[in-house]
This record gives sequence, C-alpha cells and structure tokens, in this order.
Amino acid sequence: MKQLSHFLVAIALAGVMTTPVLAEKESAKLENGFVALFDGKSTNQWMNARSAKFPEKGWTIEAGCLKHTAKGGGGDIITRSTYEQFDFRFEWKVAKGANSGVKYFIIRERGSLGHEYQVLDDENHPDGAKGANRQTAAFYDVLDPVNNKPIKPVGEFNSSRILVKGNTVKHFLNGKVVLTYKLGSDELKAAIARSKFKNLKVFGQRLPGHILLQDHGDAVWYRNIRIRDLSKK
Repeated sequence: MKQLSHFLVAIALAGVMTTPVLAEKESAKLENGFVALFDGKSTNQWMNARSAKFPEKGWTIEAGCLKHTAKGGGGDIITRSTYEQFDFRFEWKVAKGANSGVKYFIIRERGSLGHEYQVLDDENHPDGAKGANRQTAAFYDVLDPVNNKPIKPVGEFNSSRILVKGNTVKHFLNGKVVLTYKLGSDELKAAIARSKFKNLKVFGQRLPGHILLQDHGDAVWYRNIRIRDLSKK
C-alpha cells in the first residue's frame, strides 16, 4: 500500500512540474502567418549591424532568451532581412536601471538610426526622468505613449508589438495600444522637428529596413521574437 501511495504522489508531482513547461510551450506557438526571428535556440536571423556576422561577445542565448550582458559589448544586432509593412512581436525584460530598444526602418548606410520603440526601466534609468518620449513604448525622443500604459515591474517579462500597416504605426504594450501615429503626417513632422532626428533625411517615412535590437551597455532579455511580413501578398 505504501508503494502505491508513493507512486500516486510521484505522478501528482510530475503533473505539477510539467504543466508550466507545457503552458510555456503553448504560449510560444507561432500565430498564423508569422515566422520566428528567434526561437530560443538559433541566432541565424540576426547579425551585427556593422560586420554582418553575429557578435562573438555580449549577446548570448540563455534559458530560451536572447540576452545582452551588461557591458558585454557586441554592438547592436539587426535582422538579416528587411521589412516595410509588418507585425513584429516580442517579449522582453530589463535589469534594474537598464536601457535598450527595438528600432525599425533601419538603413545600414546610416548606421543604427531609425524609429525606436523604447525599452527601459522607466523608474531607475535617467532617461525615464527626461519625459514620456524617452520612456518605455515611446517613439524615442519623438512621441509619447499613453500615460496609463500597462508596464510590468523590472525583472518581469513584458509583451510588445510594433504594427506598420500602410502609413499607420502602432506600438502595443502587454496587449494595449499605447501609441498610434501616421507616417508623413504634419503632426509627426512637427514632432521630429523638435527631436534629435530633425536633420536626418528620409525619417518619419515608411521604407524597407532592418529591425534592430539595441546594445545600450545594459542587461536585457528578449524572447519569442516573431514577425509577419505584411508587404507580401
């Protein structure tokens, strides 16, 4: 009887231990029409923005995440393919006081400059005190996200999405639209004119470009990175 009891307990414990694993696998399933840019195992969709090779330092795979180690070097990394209209989804978390970002419309000839979805510890990084357009989910230094955005505490994963369809761009954070803007609009042109990007040519317009994960010298984790190319018919 004791052996049977021990056997039943073991089965119950096994069920408890495997359920979260199964749940995590379910959440990582690709939505219809999406392709994985990082599946937790391979970095072959990414390269250093300058060398066209994946960095030998700084960026590593850790527990299914694409992690940048604080002060690890390696530089920014970009997708090997370019995208003009797309639905880009990813999960991320930062260390305390950390700064990173996801940029899009990246043209390699002008380096790492592009539209940036800010990824930040708003409370503990100095940029967080410089205004809402420097905080998480902003169009960095250009447009603010909404005030009541649903951000999670440092150390927990957030879910983000960048949607470019036609001339409309939307930033999502944890399932909520937190910023919408129109490419080429007078409102956007005015905001760019007040920003550090005011002298950049071909900025604020839709164009085929790479997507970039920023090395800002801090610790950041990205996972479940996938995209649907909306330019393809």
